[in-house]
Order: sequence, then structure tokens, then C-alpha cells
Amino acid sequence: MNHSHKIAGKVAIIYMIIGALWIFVTDYISMSRAKENVHTYAMFQHSKGWIYIFITGIILYVIIRYWTGKMLRSQQEFNLKDEQYQSLFKHNPDSVLQLDLEGRIMSVNPKAEKFLGVRGEALKAKQAGYFIDLIENEKASDYFIKSLEGEAVHFETNIQRMDDEKRIMRVTFLPIIVHKELLGIYAIVRDITKVRREEELMVMSEKLSVIGHLSAAVAHEIRNPLTSLKGFVQLMDMSKEVDPLHTDIMLKEIERINIISSELLVLGKKQDVTFRKLDLGDCLHQVYTLMKAESNLNNIEMAIEVKGADPVLVMADSIELKQLFINLIKNGIEAVGENGKIDISLQIIDDHAIVMVSDNGIGMEPERLERIGEPFYSIKEKGTGIGLTICQKIVHRLNGEMRFESEKHKGTTVTIRIPLATTL
Repeated sequence: MNHSHKIAGKVAIIYMIIGALWIFVTDYISMSRAKENVHTYAMFQHSKGWIYIFITGIILYVIIRYWTGKMLRSQQEFNLKDEQYQSLFKHNPDSVLQLDLEGRIMSVNPKAEKFLGVRGEALKAKQAGYFIDLIENEKASDYFIKSLEGEAVHFETNIQRMDDEKRIMRVTFLPIIVHKELLGIYAIVRDITKVRREEELMVMSEKLSVIGHLSAAVAHEIRNPLTSLKGFVQLMDMSKEVDPLHTDIMLKEIERINIISSELLVLGKKQDVTFRKLDLGDCLHQVYTLMKAESNLNNIEMAIEVKGADPVLVMADSIELKQLFINLIKNGIEAVGENGKIDISLQIIDDHAIVMVSDNGIGMEPERLERIGEPFYSIKEKGTGIGLTICQKIVHRLNGEMRFESEKHKGTTVTIRIPLATTL
């Protein structure tokens, strides 16, 4: 509407300018002709109105044709872009929902209709939060409000379909801005349920692989305290006496067996990932206790050092953290062989927890370093190639970084940086 007002205004101004010039020029000519020949003056006065109409008609025709041509070309370009948009909207492999500023559904593409199991007409004016899990509705609302500030946001949430089936979705909110005015929000939704399930299966497969690898070493480690317990029980049976010193040793050996078996059982348990404040030092010591069995079995020296007396608190899942460090230490044990050495250290630098796992093993070539974390790539004879891929995924979920430094025949150092938990 503003554009049409501008064009009409320009035409009116041009018309007035032509009229003013015509009056000025014709009046000058009329005055000069009146002095020379009255008949000529009369003829000119009689015909100048028709001449004005003819000239202004041609000029206005040219001007209006030029501007309407521009408008038609703009309209054609707009129609082409609109058709391209409609094609992208209708044939998009992701579900696309157009929302107003209140979060109500304005329109959906066929993919969204098929996924939600509802026709587009039935979805109109419904709140998009109707399909989002109640627990995560508040989180989605926060992201929606953030997108209203003109910023694209990405997040994952659970969506409830009309058949009551829950699906895991990756959602992107994109602001709809026309002429610097926010008109609504596009919600682009992709179903990642299958991807997440495959990742869970991969993680569980790696867990079972680690547990199977540790079983022999754990059995060997448990056998030693069991031998001590058997000896003390036989001694008490023979002497018919209970020595407090012996019972104290027996309790410590039982506790040692309990710790090792508990860690192994918890590692293999399938559970939801729950982030909470954890002491990274305690987690490392638990992993150290569990992996000590395998290092002893292979005559490998393993040491741990936690610098500082204060707890190193991070937001993480206990099982994932343990799997991360078990994988790295297991790789170190396989790299050093017998009579090798593995050092584990923890310290705080610039609001980050820094964990370093170093070994003096065979090291890696630069080509191998470049492909670390690539799924199913492994130089081990029985390697699956997914251990380090899972490690990188875990570190990424912690908003951390993992860096490898290695030199052939000199060893490898893995450095992990994890942000400290914020204190409230």
C-alpha cells in the first residue's frame, strides 16, 4: 500500500510540474504572438489546451508504463520466489510449522500432517506446545521467546503424536522477518528417534564390550581377597577363636570385592542419562579402582594424582563419565603392553577441570591422529572403532574438549577439558 501511494504521489507531482511549465511557456508565447499578430494569438490560445492534453497524455503514458512494467516484473519475481518457497515448504523432508507470535499454528506442510496424524485444518489456531511433552514444555517456551528476539535457536524435545506415541525431535525455530518486522516463527522439526536409539545401542554395545574385556581381570582381582578370606575362615575353624585383627582384614577384603563388583554392575546397567553435580575426583578414583585389576594382570604401573584438596564439581552423568575414562585407560593399557606405565591427573585451570591420561606406549602416526573419533575406523585386530567416537560424543555433551597428542614409540597423552559446575 505504501508503495502505491509513493507512485501516485510521483505521478501527481510530475503532472503539476508539467502543468506549471506549460502555463509559463505558453503564456510567454501568447504574449509575444499578441504583439505580432492577433489572429495567430487567437489560434494558439484555442489549440494550446488540446496540445497540453496530447503532450501530457504521452508523457504520463510513458511514465505509468515504465512503473507498471517495474511492478509487474517485481510481481513476477515475487510469484516465482513464492512458488519456490511453496515448493520448499510442501516438499521439505522435515516437518515445517508456521506459528504466529503467540505460538499458534498458522499452517503446516504435508510432512507435518503425516507425522502428527492430523489434517492441517484441524491444527490451525492450536498451540504448538500442545504436542510437546509437559515436562519439556517450559524449556520449549523459553526457546520460542528467544526466537522472538530475532535469533534462530535449536534444541531437542519429546513430541506426543495423536496416537500417543512419543518421539524425540530436533527442533529449529526461525524468525519470519519481512521489511524488518517480525511476523511469526517457522518451526522446523526432524524426527531423530531412530538415530538416538541407534546411538544408545552403539553405546550399550561398547559398554558390553568393555565389561567383557574387564571380566577376566576383575575375576583375577577378586580371587586374591577370596583366597585371603578362605584362609582366615579355615584358621578360625581350626582354632575355634575369632581374632579382631583377622576380622578387620576380612571386612576390608569383602569391601574391596563389593566395590569392584558394584562398579562393574553399574557400568553395564542401562539407564537414562541424568546430569547432576559430580565430584570428578571421586569418579576418577572409582574408575582407577576398577581398572587397577586389569593393570595388575598385565604388570602395568598405573598412578593417579588429583591436584588440590577441594572437590572438582562438574555437571555430568556418572555412568557416562566412567565409560569415558574406562575407554581411555583401556586404550592406554592396550598401547603400552606389559611393564608399561599409565598416569592419570586432574587439576583445575581457568574454571575448567583438566583430566590428562598419559601412557608410554607405541604412540600413533599423524595419519591415525587425524582420523581419531571416526566411526568404525580402528587399527586394532579386534577393535570396533566406536570407542573413541563414543568418548567424543560424551565430551561434546559435557560442552568440553578432547585433544590427543602422540608420538610414535614414545606414547600418547589425552587431555580433556570440562567446564566446572556453576555454584549457586
